[in-house]
Amino acid sequence: MSSIVIKNVLLINEGKRELKHVLIKNDLIHSILDAHEALPDASTIVDGTGKWLFPGVIDDQVHFREPGLTHKGEIATESRAAVAGGITSFMEMPNTVPNALTQELLQDKYDRAAEVSPANYSFFMGASNDNIDEVLKTDPKNVCGIKVFMGSSTGNMLVDAPKVLEGIFKESPMLVATHCEDEATIRANMAAARAKYGEDVPMNQHPVIRDVEACYRSSSMAVELAEKFNTRLHILHISTAKEVALFRNDIPIEQKRITAEACIHHLWFTDEQYNTRGSLIKWNPAVKSAADREEIRKGILDGRIDVIATDHAPHTMEEKRGTYFNAPSGGPLVQHALVAVLEMVHQGIMALEEVPQLMSHNVARCFDITNRGYVRPGYKADLVMVDPQHEWTVSKENILYKCGWSPFEGDQFTSKIAATWVNGNLVYDGERVIEGSRGERMVFNR
Repeated sequence: MSSIVIKNVLLINEGKRELKHVLIKNDLIHSILDAHEALPDASTIVDGTGKWLFPGVIDDQVHFREPGLTHKGEIATESRAAVAGGITSFMEMPNTVPNALTQELLQDKYDRAAEVSPANYSFFMGASNDNIDEVLKTDPKNVCGIKVFMGSSTGNMLVDAPKVLEGIFKESPMLVATHCEDEATIRANMAAARAKYGEDVPMNQHPVIRDVEACYRSSSMAVELAEKFNTRLHILHISTAKEVALFRNDIPIEQKRITAEACIHHLWFTDEQYNTRGSLIKWNPAVKSAADREEIRKGILDGRIDVIATDHAPHTMEEKRGTYFNAPSGGPLVQHALVAVLEMVHQGIMALEEVPQLMSHNVARCFDITNRGYVRPGYKADLVMVDPQHEWTVSKENILYKCGWSPFEGDQFTSKIAATWVNGNLVYDGERVIEGSRGERMVFNR
């Protein structure tokens, strides 16, 4: 039996920060001891003095680009970047090529992850205007959710037929996750931008084209449908102050039927930065005003927004160098998400105890994940250790994304990932990804 003790580490978990020894046996957390207690026997001892220990981050929204778009990223490359960023589990989206719109195509992705991913994994089943029979075959116990694009996406994944939307919201046996932007509003705004600028639309028009109303109209419609049919709804990447008001904070997350996610880029960047970072911060939904960012930050702290994720969506730099209408939206974030949130802690924007709440605990609660998301005896040993005072700068030399760039390139972070364990296996040692071990398919208490 393999065993590891992480000794004298500041454990940040379940609203507390406490100096502890954490004992791992095989793939599970065996026990948590006060630091003044004697060290238990173990084959490996890790000194956590001066370090922070968190439950591994669970990212509920990534695009790892496999199959069909592997010039941008692959499950193997992007999951390696994820564990280097302290993300031990991910949920990947269906808008690959082909789209994951059948149970067979969905299973292909699970099979590939089992072969190459050092992180734990789940994959969303995709919905379209014409595959509801396939959607309803999805097993809630071993698939994280159904993904509905209520806005444009790759291939055949825009769901805009009212009867189909109602059918999904009414009949889905599990969580429905939505990308909410109103396509008619976007098309009208795009036509206005073309009329004004021709094909040379500035990047700073992105939040004008994909504006507040486009987001709110779609999000509010999703909320109305969920309330009508009692759907378990999870709205992804909230980007506007107006949308934050749609959500409640007066009931525990376990009782919520409607939950929401905020992403790193909407918590970090503002529209003022389009002039300097251009397409590198072009996402859908768009990064918007400082006032929107402020309200989203308030939302994650007061419980209206439940989780923080990345929406990791790599493109090549060559693709990103295109003009407004040609440069794709999305960017790579998994390697830098946790340290970016911890930078918000260093800046006094949020408390340290909020980090595992928003990036691990609440994700496990939202998705009813079995035995992950907490540092508890009997839970899977998914852990990340952080050096809170190790300044470093993001550069091409330390970026692990296949696309080779980051929207944070040139930025300095105060904290650094010191080690990541997945199911008790060391997968990142602070300098390199440790090859060999594989993550597990997540299962759900549904």
